[in-house]
Amino acid sequence: MKKLATGKKLNSNTILLFITVALFIVLYAGGCIAYGSKGFSHTQTFLNILITNSGLICIACGMTCVMLTGGIDISVGGLVAMDCMMLAVGFRNGIGVVPMILLVLSVGIVFGLVQGFCVGYLDIQPFIVSMAGMFFTQGMTAVICRDQVSITEEMSPIFYKLANIKIEIPFGGYYNNKGVYMVPYVRIGVIIALIVLILTFLMLKYTRFGRSLYAVGGNPQSAAMMGLNIKLIRLKTYVLSSFLCSIGGICYCLNTMSGSVQQARGLEMDAISSAVIGGTLLTGGVGNVLGSFVGVLINGTISSIVKSNGKLASSWPNILTAALLFLFIVIQSIIASLRAKKKA
Repeated sequence: MKKLATGKKLNSNTILLFITVALFIVLYAGGCIAYGSKGFSHTQTFLNILITNSGLICIACGMTCVMLTGGIDISVGGLVAMDCMMLAVGFRNGIGVVPMILLVLSVGIVFGLVQGFCVGYLDIQPFIVSMAGMFFTQGMTAVICRDQVSITEEMSPIFYKLANIKIEIPFGGYYNNKGVYMVPYVRIGVIIALIVLILTFLMLKYTRFGRSLYAVGGNPQSAAMMGLNIKLIRLKTYVLSSFLCSIGGICYCLNTMSGSVQQARGLEMDAISSAVIGGTLLTGGVGNVLGSFVGVLINGTISSIVKSNGKLASSWPNILTAALLFLFIVIQSIIASLRAKKKA
């Protein structure tokens, strides 16, 4: 019976991941065909999607872990904005890169501990807890500074250099319209995001804690009967999510080089939609960070297609993402119904 249940879960993961990957291939191929003359087919276009969404990749990894347990975290956008403002103001006041990064990561851990304790030990609904966290982080961002603070080379030469490092890719070069050979590159944030993605994938697949996330989300009662500490696992999951979110906030700041009260608004919805489109069930127990990664790429590809078109309104990415989100929720509902019938 255990083997049979594991097989069903594996099939659900595989089906949803296959659909997500196929959708990304179709979208990206369509963009290359329609806007190849505008450079969409160049290697750098794909790498720019990674560069722009490096912070979101880290956040989506943390969000996937939370959603696997059947939870949700809508505070990540506010936490990223607070992280960026802390970095910008800290650099403006002459604080070094290492102390500021350690401070941002420490704040993320403490923030996750508070939210995790409320969800795991006080048994408060995750949506309510994270909504309170969202309001808190948004308010604290304004308390730190109400104005937009740009990070300049004079403020922090090291952070400025890190943000402008180009890591060249030894393949995929092309000639631009002026006949100049362009070497594709990525930024340091992409390397950080890919490391986070790989480590999170390995953690979920090969560690006891990773497997316990699936168990808690799949069936909390069965997980408790197996001897798992449900409360502690949920607490650790929110700590992990906020920690990864703070790493994502640093990557986000490396891209924007600024701190603002209005920054990262709606980023939590991007992370949730990427996880859902990537095959993570809202009810928990099924999902994969690789799928969430492809979900981020799908969102980034949609934005790139709209920008390449040049005539579509900036609201179209949100409309198309909403349509995809609705589609995947329907698919998830069908899969969940089929699984329930087979169990019956």
